[in-house]
Amino acid sequence: MDSSSKVEKVLITGGAGFIGSHISDRLVESGFGVVILDDLSSGNLNNLKCDSSKIKFYQSKITDTSIEEIFAKEKPDYCIHLAAQTSVNHAMGAPLNDADINIIGSVNIFSLCKKYNVKKVIMASTAAVYGEPKYLPVDENHDVTPMSFYGLSKLTMENYVKLFNVPYIIFRFSNVYGPRQKSSHESGVIKIFHDRMIAKEEISIYGDGEQVRDFVYVDDIAQVTLRAIKSEVCNEIVNFSSNTGVTINELFNMMKEIYNYPYLPQYKEKRIGDIKDSILSNKKAKELFGSIECTDLTKGLFLLSKDCDVVQKERK
Repeated sequence: MDSSSKVEKVLITGGAGFIGSHISDRLVESGFGVVILDDLSSGNLNNLKCDSSKIKFYQSKITDTSIEEIFAKEKPDYCIHLAAQTSVNHAMGAPLNDADINIIGSVNIFSLCKKYNVKKVIMASTAAVYGEPKYLPVDENHDVTPMSFYGLSKLTMENYVKLFNVPYIIFRFSNVYGPRQKSSHESGVIKIFHDRMIAKEEISIYGDGEQVRDFVYVDDIAQVTLRAIKSEVCNEIVNFSSNTGVTINELFNMMKEIYNYPYLPQYKEKRIGDIKDSILSNKKAKELFGSIECTDLTKGLFLLSKDCDVVQKERK
């Protein structure tokens, strides 16, 4: 970025979270001003590893109408909307809360982006909008038939942003993994395996383990988001994934070797509603934003294991 030009400012909702903090790192490195809006319900200020002097942080919920004061004060050029309720199980048990955050909260953000002339909104959606795949890899032309309230709320959020007449890019991410992912029963399978292998605890696999998923490393998400900010691309729905499938059994065996885990998995009955196979196509993303070399899964898993070593040393 030309040092003589005005520093462009990016507001990130959920910016202290797993994905948001990695995007924040990339933006700061690239010379953007960063404004983070996060209620810290799942985010953590310790995730913000980059130069904190280049970040402004506001703790608030996206459903709070008072956040207009932040837009009025900061006047962001771009908005990256990541803040969301992300638990499928929570959404099924508490659909009103899921809709309040993912739909009403998003409408609040989009309304303010419109009012304060934000140049582009980049928002995170999910592969869950597709439902059970009819073909693999799933591209953006696939039918959208969500099987959960979570997928439905995300799809509704997509439809809202289209009608606000604000330039947008909707990213539908596959299974994201990497450092800073929060530990919980709702974490991605890699994070769950990671935590249990470190603790030498029993690992359960639901079904026969032959279900296929594709996993994308979190810094690859940060890189494509940075390219999306800098690009002229707008009003597009774009998958982003590794475009490569791996069975849960294969994933377990890869991690077993890296973590020197001594046990075999315990197989349990398949969970109702689990999709058998899911692989997203990233062809359109590469056409729009240039070739992005997605981190090889083995390398990504190794980086995750090494990051854990660093964290454990810092805590001692």
